[in-house]
Amino acid sequence: MAGIVESVSELIVSVFFDENLPKINELLIVQNDQKTELIVDHIDQNGLVYGLNIRNDLTISRGQKVKRSKKFPDIPVGEQIIGRVLGPFGDPLDGLEPISDQVKRDNIIKLPTKNTEFVPKKTEILETGIKVIDFFTPFVKGRKIGIIGGAGVGKTVLTMELINNVAKIDKGLAMFCGMGERIREGHELWETLKDNDLLKNTSMFFAQTNENPIQRSLIGMAAATAAEYFRDELSRDILFFADNMYRYVQAKNELSSILNQVPNEGGYGSTLFSDIKILEDRLSSNDNGSITSVQTIYIPADDITDPAVQLIQNEMDSVIVLSRKVAEQGIRPAVDLNLTTSSLLTPEVVGERHYLLSIEVSSLLKKYQSLKNIVAIIGENELSPKDRSDFQKALKLINNFRHNMNVMTKLTGVKGDYFTREQTLKSIEEILI
Repeated sequence: MAGIVESVSELIVSVFFDENLPKINELLIVQNDQKTELIVDHIDQNGLVYGLNIRNDLTISRGQKVKRSKKFPDIPVGEQIIGRVLGPFGDPLDGLEPISDQVKRDNIIKLPTKNTEFVPKKTEILETGIKVIDFFTPFVKGRKIGIIGGAGVGKTVLTMELINNVAKIDKGLAMFCGMGERIREGHELWETLKDNDLLKNTSMFFAQTNENPIQRSLIGMAAATAAEYFRDELSRDILFFADNMYRYVQAKNELSSILNQVPNEGGYGSTLFSDIKILEDRLSSNDNGSITSVQTIYIPADDITDPAVQLIQNEMDSVIVLSRKVAEQGIRPAVDLNLTTSSLLTPEVVGERHYLLSIEVSSLLKKYQSLKNIVAIIGENELSPKDRSDFQKALKLINNFRHNMNVMTKLTGVKGDYFTREQTLKSIEEILI
């Protein structure tokens, strides 16, 4: 039996069913000219079904009939989506033909598979060609790296450089998920991949700032679904790039407000922890293949203690912190070397040589921070010979980690850099002598 639309409030449509209630996350079809689709969000105790108006259709009105589809939101998966740019429901955004209806599709809203016993057969470090990343936050296959920073400090540019450098070398499939970021940035990334002949090994999913919060909250799940299929069914290794995880939280928060849900103490939706945890756990590795993810995380008002930022950060194996103070000094990438951390910087992962160098460099940089204020007051010449030597070494190290981006060559006219891991370690050793 069909339901009847009871009310329409922004993106929320309430539908009354006498019997045969739909399931949570099921698609409902409004019987209007557009055949508008709704996703069941929740059902109250009186049998009133609350659906999300996923395409923001304004033609829905009270009294219209609604039918169950007995289907769930899905996307096409498999080889046919490689080289394509898709929306959260598999709609093409690249101006090319829609993907055939005969292609296998998979539900996007689901829990991660249980796999608590997976142990990597070996540790494989992927070279990025960027000194500061290869040294402080080694890029290990199957792990997660977070790039944290406020607005305008270079998160997206650094992500584009990583895609450009790593995707060229690694034979896995690259996937990019744009969550709530600027349309311009998505277009620039597409142009960069096309110019570097990387689209043939890349799938892209976008729900940018112009989309409603429903689509922005679902795009991460859609991209994760595609990655899971390649990993589980085709045994492929995936490089998964997400820009921006905080926008995913924002989209969920907007939906929570629209649904009149009581926020937690930090002002976020009450399901903040589970929302982040479910998506992050889906971006995992198993015996079939690996998902190596790089996720940018926007810091609201440059407050790194924000509860959402902290929750996402806790899911990362390595955290690269981009600082506005460093950016103002003209250093690119604007990495705060003292706040950037990695649980993978161990002798077992990077080797004894790299590990011991990292300890010595970290010690010098911390000493530099304490000496910097003294130098600003009394001058460098008043330092002891040992302190003056360490201060100069720290300055050379900071300059050594500067990097000219390959993806910015067209704009700056400066040729991009690429350093092997051996070159990076050798350059540091030469400074520390």
